[in-house]
Amino acid sequence: MDWQSESPELWAFLKTLHRGDILAGTVAAIERFGVFVALDDGPDHPTLPGVGFIGIPELSWRHFNDPADVVQVGQRVSCEFLGADTHNAEARLSLKALLPDPLQAFAARAVAGQEFRGTVEKVVPIGVFVELGDGMVGLVPFIEIDGRPAASPAQDFAIGEKITVIVREVDLPTRRIFLSRPKSGQ
Repeated sequence: MDWQSESPELWAFLKTLHRGDILAGTVAAIERFGVFVALDDGPDHPTLPGVGFIGIPELSWRHFNDPADVVQVGQRVSCEFLGADTHNAEARLSLKALLPDPLQAFAARAVAGQEFRGTVEKVVPIGVFVELGDGMVGLVPFIEIDGRPAASPAQDFAIGEKITVIVREVDLPTRRIFLSRPKSGQ
């Protein structure tokens, strides 16, 4: 569809926006692939529920299974404008850009070698994911670290089990927390 000729008002609106602008609106629809937002200052979209769109990765810093766990239809939201999607004629938005990053806060208070008590969230072939509180999840890999296994075999862990772990590294660029088990294997 040629949005410039089919919907000149929409195209003109998108051209006024700049990356980093803060836009407000109402959640118009929630889909498995993202959330449509009817923007306060924006025109109606000719085919979509809203001219604003928040993709799944931009909804929250925290893990969630369903976008409805983060927002509800009719909810008022403020979002940062990321850019215009000229193919769909929509404003790409980020809800999480306006929220503090919990990983930054965790990295500021956690140091390598620090022990935490956490809950086994998931056991996978590469290791054990442990929830450390405040939605922070780290990996205890089954590979060797410093000449010894970082974790015992997978069958030694049960989902929901409380275990002690040691922070090995908080890798901010990849957004990963690497953990190991104390030598005693508590």
